[in-house]
Amino acid sequence: MHYSVLLNESIQLLNINPNGVYLDGTFGRGGHSQEILAKLSPSGKLIAFDKDPEAINYADKFKSDNRFQICHASFASAEKIIKSNFAGQVDGVLLDLGISSPQVGNPERGFSFRYDAPLDMRMDNSSGLSAADFINSASEEELIKVFWEYGEEKFSRKIAKAIVNDRQIKSIETTLELAGLIERLIGRREVNKHPATRVFQAIRIHVNNELGDLIEFLDTVPQLLKLGGRIVIISFHSLEDRIVKNKFNQLSSVKELPKWVMANPEESEYKVIAKKIKATEKELAENARSRSAVMRCLERVSVKNN
Repeated sequence: MHYSVLLNESIQLLNINPNGVYLDGTFGRGGHSQEILAKLSPSGKLIAFDKDPEAINYADKFKSDNRFQICHASFASAEKIIKSNFAGQVDGVLLDLGISSPQVGNPERGFSFRYDAPLDMRMDNSSGLSAADFINSASEEELIKVFWEYGEEKFSRKIAKAIVNDRQIKSIETTLELAGLIERLIGRREVNKHPATRVFQAIRIHVNNELGDLIEFLDTVPQLLKLGGRIVIISFHSLEDRIVKNKFNQLSSVKELPKWVMANPEESEYKVIAKKIKATEKELAENARSRSAVMRCLERVSVKNN
């Protein structure tokens, strides 16, 4: 079962204009899209994005709604789509980052070490390098960098060295081969946490360019918001949330003037209106995955003449 995290809170924060244009950058199984469409009038529009072909197929149930459009692409490409439609502006954007329950729950996708499956991990499994491709071809230095930067794995050097040694004898092709290697190497040091968790997260982030896509989105899409438009982002780990928090703070900050300048500081075009919103106890009881979710919201409060 797919559970849309912080569903009511995120839709409320979008403050939907029934006649507006909205973007769901992470369609998944359409939970957020469905709620946005329910609040739109016949003249409203929703454009959704997803890398996953399974999500695109699932979106067929929405295709009879002429207010809805789905793009088989990363939300990082949103700028190009928006600029070529809707007079180049939108009223709101929602991103529900990370991996979805259907992706984790499908053994063939190779996201989880709970199943013995091909080591894939691609959101779009029709293109690009798989996790196995990366693990078996990357240099030891690159493996260390990915494990440390994207997984914050303190045994990154030890694990990378073991992978390079093992793959000289036999390539690492399945989830359990990789998870078993890591468990034998570092053992179970944390209660209720598999020792391969951080490495699997790091590989997934790397092969899907998750942080790169997020940075590109944040560098391009805020300027396309209409006055009063909002961006709502739900993150599931500290690396994502740090990027979102820092960019929102940068966009909403006021440039300081020297003390001797007899003028008021220039006002920012953006304002952070929600930060570090967490799931309620009721939602946590229904869906444990909600525990790590953090939601932030940015609103465009003025439009400067350039």
